Amino acid sequence: MERRNFLKMAPLAGIAGMAAPSRALAGTGTTAENNLAAAAISDREYQAKLLQKIAGPVVENMSKGTLKKNMPKEKGPGYGLALEKVTYLEAFARCISGLAPWLALPDDSTAEGKVRKQMREQVLQGITNAVDPTAADYLNFREEGQPLVDAAYLCQTFMRAPDTFWKPLDNKTKANVITELKELRRIRPAYNNWLLFAGMVEAFLSSINEEFEPLRTMVATQKMKEWYAGDGFYSDGPQFSLDYYNGYVIHPMLTDMLKVLADNKQGSKADYDQAMKRMQRFAELQERMIAPDGTYPALGRSMTYRTAAFQPLVQLALMHQLPEGIAPAQVRCAMTAIMKRIFEQEGTFDKNGWLQLGICGHQPEVADVYTSTGSLYICTNGFLALGLPAEDPFWAAPAAEWTAQKVWSGKPVKKDYHVTY
Repeated sequence: MERRNFLKMAPLAGIAGMAAPSRALAGTGTTAENNLAAAAISDREYQAKLLQKIAGPVVENMSKGTLKKNMPKEKGPGYGLALEKVTYLEAFARCISGLAPWLALPDDSTAEGKVRKQMREQVLQGITNAVDPTAADYLNFREEGQPLVDAAYLCQTFMRAPDTFWKPLDNKTKANVITELKELRRIRPAYNNWLLFAGMVEAFLSSINEEFEPLRTMVATQKMKEWYAGDGFYSDGPQFSLDYYNGYVIHPMLTDMLKVLADNKQGSKADYDQAMKRMQRFAELQERMIAPDGTYPALGRSMTYRTAAFQPLVQLALMHQLPEGIAPAQVRCAMTAIMKRIFEQEGTFDKNGWLQLGICGHQPEVADVYTSTGSLYICTNGFLALGLPAEDPFWAAPAAEWTAQKVWSGKPVKKDYHVTY
């Protein structure tokens, strides 16, 4: 099924062809219970369709070798990077890192399943094009410092779904990827979350039994342990700043890196377990930060990354590791509310379906000096829970209120507390 035809037949509020699980729920329980179940299914329909809308222009153009030709190159005020050398790798690598769990689901005959299969094939072709020096969309790994950042997201894609996006690549493409990743060692990472980007690249190389530099993973691990500020928060470097970098980068990449290292006997399982506990505490706080209407505090740098701010929360949902007391359904409902607030705002997309700079709509004035169109596609990392099948309780359970809804309607809630691990 063609992507554009799927979009035409499926309104944003729900996708009839993707609602097969709702039929299994029909006729069970009371009418009210069935309505709640149907609402739960519609959350998946909504998120799947929205993710496909966001990612479609990137992966389709990358597969055809037309990303550089067709992607807009909007940039923030005072933009200071070499735009043409960095924005395309940003768009593709960030986009597919969030897509990976969803596209790794088994094929099925539903409309959603057909879209996943098509997009999976597009991503695989896009990866081949990205590292082929003769391709029109050969992406830059070899100039500027920014490619280290986005190569880490490419590695995160492989680490999240190796059977889907690494193993199927032909030997030439794998060799090209490895060559490009090793070229990144020329880059000296900044003394902040960038240490994790270097660590992610080396951890991935270790996972495929390639020569890797353990010093980079060791430094990233040690400095993040030193920079732990407490109660689920890491400092982004020696000085603490209140922003969403714990969500955009630190918790997801630290736990992903440590998991791969531990699995390959190159790191400590105790370090991984500790990082997971800290991410769970952070996610607990994140869930409380989502207001009853689906808004959240707009503060700190990189706010144009939108739903990527909540990556730890949805990653833990994907892993079935949500903090005690947080039901999967309340995360699903809260995230759907956030998505509706952001992506239904006029101006979030341009007339051709590409994301525009902003938090909620088109707000280029809030973009940072390193933000361009490509940067925005990190938002797909707010959709990681789509990697759970439709029958998982995350999607199939009745709708549930999240904490702020309970608080501000006078309902019982679990008290909050400070943790020391």
